[in-house]
Amino acid sequence: MTTVDISTPSDAPWRAAYGKAGIVPELTQPTHASLAALVHDACSRYAQSAPKQAAFTCVVPNGMNGSLRFAQVDALSDAFAGYLRGVLGLKAGDRVAVQLPNCLAYPVVAFGVFKAGCVLVNTNPLYTEKEMVHQLKDAGAQALVIIDMFADKLPAVLAQTGLKHVVLADVTAFFPAVPRAVVRAVQKVWNRVLPPVTVPHERLASALQRGAATLAQTPARRYWEGVGQNDLAALQYTGGTTGVSKGAMLTHSNLLHNINQMLAMGASHMREGQECVLTALPLYHIFAFTANLLGFLVIGARNVLVPSPRPVQNLQRAVENYPITWMTGVNTLYNGLLNEEWFLAYPPKHLKASIAGGTSLHHAVAERWRQVTRTPIAEGYGLTETSPVVSFNPLTGTPRQGSIGIPTPGTQVRLVNDAGEVVAPGEPGEIQVKGPQVMQGYWNQPEQTAQVLHQGWLSTGDVAVMDREGFLRIVDRKKDMVLVSGFNVYPNEVEDAIAQMPAVLEVAVIGIPDAATGEAVRAYVVPNPDHAEPLGADEVIAHCKQQMTGYKVPKQVVIRDELPKSPIGKVLRKELRAEALAELGAPRQ
Repeated sequence: MTTVDISTPSDAPWRAAYGKAGIVPELTQPTHASLAALVHDACSRYAQSAPKQAAFTCVVPNGMNGSLRFAQVDALSDAFAGYLRGVLGLKAGDRVAVQLPNCLAYPVVAFGVFKAGCVLVNTNPLYTEKEMVHQLKDAGAQALVIIDMFADKLPAVLAQTGLKHVVLADVTAFFPAVPRAVVRAVQKVWNRVLPPVTVPHERLASALQRGAATLAQTPARRYWEGVGQNDLAALQYTGGTTGVSKGAMLTHSNLLHNINQMLAMGASHMREGQECVLTALPLYHIFAFTANLLGFLVIGARNVLVPSPRPVQNLQRAVENYPITWMTGVNTLYNGLLNEEWFLAYPPKHLKASIAGGTSLHHAVAERWRQVTRTPIAEGYGLTETSPVVSFNPLTGTPRQGSIGIPTPGTQVRLVNDAGEVVAPGEPGEIQVKGPQVMQGYWNQPEQTAQVLHQGWLSTGDVAVMDREGFLRIVDRKKDMVLVSGFNVYPNEVEDAIAQMPAVLEVAVIGIPDAATGEAVRAYVVPNPDHAEPLGADEVIAHCKQQMTGYKVPKQVVIRDELPKSPIGKVLRKELRAEALAELGAPRQ
């Protein structure tokens, strides 16, 4: 077992904030050698203390559902490990791609990959053939577990990659027979989302049966006994701080430490065996993967999985039918829920707290969420490269508006200027992070790794300010900053001002070329359909003039029906920027 530096510097300004919030400043070392050992231990413990409690429940939009108890998750993931090693003949360290939405198959497969001593490669189910080929080839994946709704992509993908094995899963895996039959019939006959499968493959149920048969000869434990904290656990693909899709190498140590860091920050509102977390963000994304899948498993929570949060009404049955105590989300998800009549009429009555991340949480959304749910919403900050949690807002006391909180125990953070010098409190600088959760580098990308990792410090590309108590506030992404006549304009600030207008549902701000000022601010605004008066560009500009100095006010406002978003709901400024450059006939940046 590896020991890494997890001390909080004695002169860190945020140490005092730990004491006020009841947070232990010194992070404890993980007690498990690997994620496989952690999963097995947690499942075994809660199978004994709460044998009838569901570990995971998957809820589809019409309310039909299926559940797995802790003992079942442990046994089924053992079986999948047996399939990978004992049937397919994969070796420790081989990469296994998992291309699944939130469903009961996901924890079974992901945990099985860890137990096999293999490396998990999370893959977005919505990827195009081109995106799949790039990621699978780059990772050198030997096997792929994919949702059957996208099996039509497989012929082209298999022809261009080194994939040797394909396992098909479905959203209703492990559902009771009747709801499973109903949902599958709707998918096949009514929605027609199940394409024919024309490549060699194995269904998950068969794979589990065959894998289980090998365990009598070689118990699953044998496969993970030799796995240590320094071993690679996952390749988590990201555009990262340099913009090119690449795999962040996350070790068992990275993820085990980050689980402890997340739990240390939320302990005041968490009770072992008593929580129920709503997982609407995709588990293949690092935020939900670490926080929801792993973190809440450790404390014996019931995890309610929603396969797709779009439209946001898909969450209604999950929210109404289960005692949700926690949820994670991004700004657009919380904003969307606050514009649903059913949610406003019956907000989750058991909710204790919510976590916001992935993108900036707008002030207006945070305030309204607190008013509607009467619970805290804590904004945090992280990156794929940091497993992901870097900082988090304490849940006790008065929330810091617009802050991403303080660094988690064991994390060092500094802000530097372009010359690499540490800036004074209150001055903007690029966030650099050092801690046990920082990745080992980018897979097969030494030059890209060297650009962002220097003597253990990760350069994030995000600009922030830190106050004298150690609380951080994100200013913006360095590359998203707009330079107007030499003045820095940060899109987050403009977006936050516009989002305060009742007539605005969503907003995104970018910079566009301008002959007079170098760049100008352009705002894309989606009107709130429930607002009585129509929204005009002049109205938005007039509002901004009252809120901020002249060079920050949008020169152009574009009214749109929707904004482009990532799978987790993050607004994609880069797509808006590319669209604007094409419109203006300017070269793409």
